[in-house]
Amino acid sequence: MKIKYVIENNKFLNIILIFISVLTFSSCSVKENNNIPEWPKINNETKPWTRWWWHGSAVTKEGLTSNLETIEEAGLGGVEITPIYGVKGFEDKDISFLSTEWMEILSYTLQEGERLKLGVDLANASGWPFGGPWITADDACKNVKYKIFELKEGEKLKDKIEFIQEPLVRAVGHKVDISEVIFPISENKNLQELALDQVRFEKKIPLQTLIAYNQLNESIDLTDKVDENNILNWTASKGEWKIYAVFQGWHGKMVERAGKGGEGNVIDHFSESAAKKFLEVFDNNAKNISVNGLRTFFNDSYEVDDALGEADWTPLFFEEFEKLRGYNLKDYLPALFGNNTKEMNARVICDYRETISDLLLERFTKVWGNWAKKYGAGIRNQAHGSPANILDLYSASDIPETEGTNPMRIKMASSAGHVSGKPLIACEASTWLDEHFLSNLAQVKQNIDRYFVNGVNHIVYHGTPYSPKNEEWPGWMFYASVHFAPTNTWWEEFKTINSYVTNCQSFLQNSKPANDILVYFPIYDKWSEVGSSMLQHFGKPEEDLTKSLSEFLVNNGYTFDYISDRQILDLKTIDNKIISDDLEYKTIIIPNCNYIPLKTIEKIIDLAKKGATVILENNFPKDISGFNNLESKRKKYLSLQNNISFTENENHSISKINKGKIIKGAVDKYILSEVDVLPEELSENGIWFHKTKNLNGYNYFLTNWSEKDIDGWINFNSSSNDAVWFDPMLKSEGKAKIRNNSEVYVQLKKGETLILQWYDNSQDIDYYPIYHSSEEILMLTGEWNIEFINGGPTIPQAYKTNELKSWTEKSDVLKGFSGTAKYTLVNDIPIADSHDYLIDLGDVKEIATIYLNDKKISTLVGPEFKTILKKEYLKKKNKLEIYVTNLMANRIIDLEKRGVKYKKFYNINFAAKKRENLDADGTFTAKNWKPLISGLLGPVKLIEVESEIN
Repeated sequence: MKIKYVIENNKFLNIILIFISVLTFSSCSVKENNNIPEWPKINNETKPWTRWWWHGSAVTKEGLTSNLETIEEAGLGGVEITPIYGVKGFEDKDISFLSTEWMEILSYTLQEGERLKLGVDLANASGWPFGGPWITADDACKNVKYKIFELKEGEKLKDKIEFIQEPLVRAVGHKVDISEVIFPISENKNLQELALDQVRFEKKIPLQTLIAYNQLNESIDLTDKVDENNILNWTASKGEWKIYAVFQGWHGKMVERAGKGGEGNVIDHFSESAAKKFLEVFDNNAKNISVNGLRTFFNDSYEVDDALGEADWTPLFFEEFEKLRGYNLKDYLPALFGNNTKEMNARVICDYRETISDLLLERFTKVWGNWAKKYGAGIRNQAHGSPANILDLYSASDIPETEGTNPMRIKMASSAGHVSGKPLIACEASTWLDEHFLSNLAQVKQNIDRYFVNGVNHIVYHGTPYSPKNEEWPGWMFYASVHFAPTNTWWEEFKTINSYVTNCQSFLQNSKPANDILVYFPIYDKWSEVGSSMLQHFGKPEEDLTKSLSEFLVNNGYTFDYISDRQILDLKTIDNKIISDDLEYKTIIIPNCNYIPLKTIEKIIDLAKKGATVILENNFPKDISGFNNLESKRKKYLSLQNNISFTENENHSISKINKGKIIKGAVDKYILSEVDVLPEELSENGIWFHKTKNLNGYNYFLTNWSEKDIDGWINFNSSSNDAVWFDPMLKSEGKAKIRNNSEVYVQLKKGETLILQWYDNSQDIDYYPIYHSSEEILMLTGEWNIEFINGGPTIPQAYKTNELKSWTEKSDVLKGFSGTAKYTLVNDIPIADSHDYLIDLGDVKEIATIYLNDKKISTLVGPEFKTILKKEYLKKKNKLEIYVTNLMANRIIDLEKRGVKYKKFYNINFAAKKRENLDADGTFTAKNWKPLISGLLGPVKLIEVESEIN
């Protein structure tokens, strides 16, 4: 059983709690008291979703219905509405973001979603990050500026205490002079055309504080001695003085990719009042509109600092800092700006960065989440890139969402979701795989599989543009390079991938993660690094904290989640296991690090006393983080260490402490075996995997993206009475071949996926076939009839050939054709009635669907194009039909050569991924490309196989 995530009224929190409770006790793949394994049930969340761009919100009810019906027919389960910049020539069709008309259109979309059983999420902004025309300079993101003045005894400052902000304007795709921009930003009537990314006006910025420091580190607050003319009325007393003037600047970041009515300043993410000011506009416009059925509000990744400089200040920062850190930052401005001792600089900047992190969590993320509840909705949040501990931001989100390809970055979101008990962990999938029009479905599947093995269970494609029904091909498009749109040649085959994702997620969403290890994320080391930037951002494409340790664990088949200081404080110990939410872990590793908060290490030692096993990579962290009460904390920390005595072993040191133990040493297989954490052999074989658990037992998601096929026995760190293979691509299943309780015979072709489910009781099901190839190979030759089924710009004439090669070699018309061709071969095949056959299509560009004697066998997306032909499907004379679909690229090349203008969007328009594909106007171009090889290239052959188990 699974509770529907589309929720009403103000019951979000209660429903989530019930959801988690039910999930804990739900059965994944077998009914109670039934020994016949079954696939988990499907709903709109087990299906993949897609980001649905509304260009200029130039949508109609008829168009929305048509788009949604097409999306539903493709096997998608929901959409995330993200309004963005408009389309040139459609300005009169644009609907202003959050206007009455826009809200009515949103309400209509929600109704249609309910009719079609599609879920709906909504991005809170038009574009990203949060902001808009109603965000004034007071609520916009800020930065900190400072000046240093020097005085000696008896001197008065001649300079004015003022800071004039230098003008700056950055626009997308063209140059804009600051004279062309009006203050305030909302007064500009041509914001779509301007496409502003960052604006600063030449203005005096307000003084925050003025503090004088002498050589004895004594300080005097001079702020109230600055008059209305910015003159300091103060004569320096005895000694030499350095005067720090701190000013609050305007960072100037604009909402990126905004549509009509959404352009404007980005909010101050460290200010609760700014967050509420941003959200209240939705409230005001939703008063008379039903938004029932909205699942979550969405926030794209923190991209405030994708600009010149950083947003690193907020008006109440000094007050917030003192409240959170326990001392007055104004007393230590030299250290804040890197002008004290090395240690003092490190400690104060650490406290500053921790405060920024706290504000982003408490004043923005939680405020936003609490606001969403009144609509019966949750928040789906991309926290990566934030100047904060993103583990905490993800934990405060109802659906944490990640993106990218780096496993460590992905695991930041999934780890936070796991330790905080979130049922769904999402990803922005397949944003930039290859250049425009070059990505195929094999690449999409690999991208998805990478997410699954790193803990994601909710795929959200990036993405699908709304496009008017009668718009000429290729329709409206977004500038990211993978086009999950009906105009893509492989849209029909996309259903196969969506079915695959649905089948995988039906398991992944109905199981709990079963990772062995918690890895402490030592963020205070990074916060204590003094550099040119005030901020440190986390969740970057290549996260370097714990990099070597994490790579060791991943590469050697260990399962783990990251954990933050806040999350550690919520851990419990039961029966020598570490408990987070309702998950069990065997150990927690504290990596090599210089700094750790006292309360964190106290909690870790307390866990050990209560039965947990703690691993210290080589030794205790070197010191306590931060500045306040440092000496007192150091004494307590030293006392804690002195009260723990270790016994030296060959490879490590161990201390038994009450019910548990603490182990010191290099993190390797020896030390992990000490705590009964063993690697999975799957990694040795190049198999990506993710281990979870449900009522039936453990299950493993396995996928092979190595350079070889897998065919042999593999030992699993789980054992039971029986196990069943589930094939999510074919939705077939069969009993696994097992020996010695835990060894399983695994066959996985390159790019193939299987799910292994263990059971406590014997399952009443046939064995999953294991195929062994003979040396008998039959080359399928003869005359192929090639008929073009759909695509364009026109449907070419059919032709016959005895030689399989790219159809682009046949004619100029075919060089510009993108679509689907049917290859038909009727042949007398000398087959053995007692055998199945493996059909190998050889090289295919790009996707193939096989029919044998009018029966569909399967759709193959690559990278290999092989499948089994059952002997019962074969006759003495056989009709083999292979539908082959190529990429969009050749038709795009043809469009460009004919001068058809399809790149007609405002803002960034249609950017290239690779510099060599940039046109003179800065947009993507394929005009210099040669036609891509397309079609069935072969050689096509049949290989006699024997099924070991029938």
